Amino acid sequence: MTDLPHIESLRGGATAAILAADLDLKTALAQETARRWFARTLSMRSPRDPALPLRPGRPEKPELIPPRHMEKRSLHTLKGRIALLHALAHIELNAVDLALDIVARFTTERVPHSFFDGWMQVAFEEAKHFRLVRDRLRELGADYGDLPAHDGLWQAAHDTRNDLTARLAVVPLILEARGLDVTPTLQAKMRETGDHVSADILDVIYNDEKGHVAVGAKWFRFLCAREKKDPSVAFKELVRLNFRSPLKPPFNDIARAEAGLTPSFYRALVSVSQS
Repeated sequence: MTDLPHIESLRGGATAAILAADLDLKTALAQETARRWFARTLSMRSPRDPALPLRPGRPEKPELIPPRHMEKRSLHTLKGRIALLHALAHIELNAVDLALDIVARFTTERVPHSFFDGWMQVAFEEAKHFRLVRDRLRELGADYGDLPAHDGLWQAAHDTRNDLTARLAVVPLILEARGLDVTPTLQAKMRETGDHVSADILDVIYNDEKGHVAVGAKWFRFLCAREKKDPSVAFKELVRLNFRSPLKPPFNDIARAEAGLTPSFYRALVSVSQS
């Protein structure tokens, strides 16, 4: 790893990390910006901050294809486990950029500094997750970029770039919450195949993701309270406006509730979004 570029402000460091196409540099910048922000050695913004890009920096691979073209493989084969881990690495990489984008894009929003504390903690942990999964791929003789991936996660961020409340509804409260629904089953399947190392990595991700959804729920409720809106009603309205895919059960109601996302938020959307 080369020396990190100068980090002048929270927005500048977050934006530099988003821009980085070298993924070691991206994750290092995300984590170092978080450390300096937590130590209160960074300003919020600087006039010299780079402009936010339309898309995050990425290496040439993986090839991005529509989600419907993604091949499904059995976890009972090595190729299948590599495919799952590759998809997971792609999700975690996008999650790094999504957390950084919510910080860099909304530094002018009227929110407490603890808002940025929460999202930089998320960015720090998503960078950790990406490295864990990429290292595991390498142990299995593969690497991130070997397989195609899809672009749906970043599209969700782009679609909500002008509305912080909509961003919180879609990214942590739909996309990250979905991870709480599916990860326990994937953990169990990995253990069935004897791949306990990968299952242990999924454990780390699952436990951290509960906290990430909780950060989203906390600030979504904060913004709704400020606008004197019912959060579950506002959530449903924003999802109908900003999210194209159906919400599909089964839901991990217990983990979602622990994170502050009660069934009143999402249950009513299942039939509506599938009608």
